[in-house]
Amino acid sequence: MKNTISALMLSTALVVGTATGALAQDKTIKIGNLTDMSGLYADVGGPGSTLAAQMAVEDSGLTKKGWKIDVIAADHQNKPDVGTTTTRQWIDVEKVDVVVDVLNSGVALAVKNVVTEKNAIMINSGAASSDLTNAQCSPNVVHWVYDTYMLANSTGSALVKAGGDSWYFLTADYAFGAALERDTTAAVTKAGGKILGSVKHPLNSSDFSSFLLQAQASKAKIVGLANAGGDTTNSIKQAAEFGIVKGGQRLAGLLMFISDVNSLGLNVAQGLNFTETFYWDLNDQTRAFSKRFSERMKNKQMPTMVQAGVYSGLMHYFKTLEAMGGNSHDGAKIVAKMKETKTDDPLFGKGEIQPNGRKIHPAYLFEVKKPSESKGPWDYYKLVGTTPAEQVFRPLSESVCPLVKK
Repeated sequence: MKNTISALMLSTALVVGTATGALAQDKTIKIGNLTDMSGLYADVGGPGSTLAAQMAVEDSGLTKKGWKIDVIAADHQNKPDVGTTTTRQWIDVEKVDVVVDVLNSGVALAVKNVVTEKNAIMINSGAASSDLTNAQCSPNVVHWVYDTYMLANSTGSALVKAGGDSWYFLTADYAFGAALERDTTAAVTKAGGKILGSVKHPLNSSDFSSFLLQAQASKAKIVGLANAGGDTTNSIKQAAEFGIVKGGQRLAGLLMFISDVNSLGLNVAQGLNFTETFYWDLNDQTRAFSKRFSERMKNKQMPTMVQAGVYSGLMHYFKTLEAMGGNSHDGAKIVAKMKETKTDDPLFGKGEIQPNGRKIHPAYLFEVKKPSESKGPWDYYKLVGTTPAEQVFRPLSESVCPLVKK
C-alpha cells in the first residue's frame, strides 16, 4: 500500500513538474487586430494594421527562436457590441493574448472592460479618447501614438497663439468626438481663446451642409473638426464648396492622417495644419520601414500613425516577453513589465510608458504642402514644429487614473 501511494505521489509530481515547466517555456502568442475593415476608418487602420502586426512578428526574430506567433483580424464595424463580442470570443475560444489597433473610442472603451476582466492586453493605437489612460485607465491597457489631450494641446494651442482665438466645433456624435471637443475647449480657453458654439453630426455622415452653414454663421475664426477619417475629408471637401476658407475662416483638422490628405489631394488639403506623432518621411528609419510597408500594400499606401503604432507597440511587447523568458499569459503582469522598460524603436524613437498606460513620445505639427512643393507621391507634409513628449501629453500631476500614485 505504501509503495502504491509513493508511486502515485511520484507520478503526480512528475505531471505537475512537466506542466509547470511547459508553462514557463510557453512561447505561443496570438494577436488580434480589431479594427475598421470596411468603414470610414479602413484606410487609417484596417488591413494595413494587420500588415503592420505581421511585420512586427517578422522583425522581432522570435519565430526563428522557436516562438509560435499568429495574427488574426476582425471588423468591429464601429459598433461597441460587435467589438466586445469579438474580443470575448477571441480570448475565451481563440486564446488571443493581445488586441491591437481598436480604432473608434466607443469600441475601445468597451473592449477595455473585457480585456481587463479577462486579464488580457490591449495595445491601443487607433482610439483617441484620453479617458483610456485617465478616468477609465486599466492595468491591462497601453495607449500608443496619440490621444485627444495631446491633439488639443498641440493643434489647438498653436492655432490660438497664431491668432485663431474664436472657435466653432463640428463634432462626431460619439465618445471620440465628445472627448476631442472637451479637451480642445480646455486647451483653447487656457490659451486665451473662446468657444462660440458647436454642432454634433452622426458618425459616417455624407452631408455636412447644415452643420457647415451653422459654423459659417458663427463667424468663428477657426472651425474645429472634431471628427476623423471619412468624416473629416467630407467636411473639408464640402467646406470648400461653401467657400468657408475663402470667406476668411480657417479649418482645423484636429485629427488627420496621411490617408486623409491623400484622399483630399493637395489642391484641397494645402495649408491645413494638424498634429501627428509619425510621418513616413521623418528620417532614414521611418523611410526604410514605410518603403517595406508600402510595397506590401495593395494600394501602395504609406503607413498612417495608427498602423505605425501597431508595429511599434508590438515590438516593445515582444522585447518584454523575450526578457521575461516566456509568455505567462498574465496580461497585467506583462503590461507592468512593459512599463518598467524604456521604449526605443525606429518609428517613434525613445519614449516611455507611464504608470497610467500612456505611451509618450514627441508630437509634430505639420502643414500640408502646396502641389508645387511636393516632390512626388506621398510627399505631403512640411514640419512646422516639434513638441517634446513631456510637454504635449497630460502631466501625471493632473491625472485621475488610480494607477498613478500621488
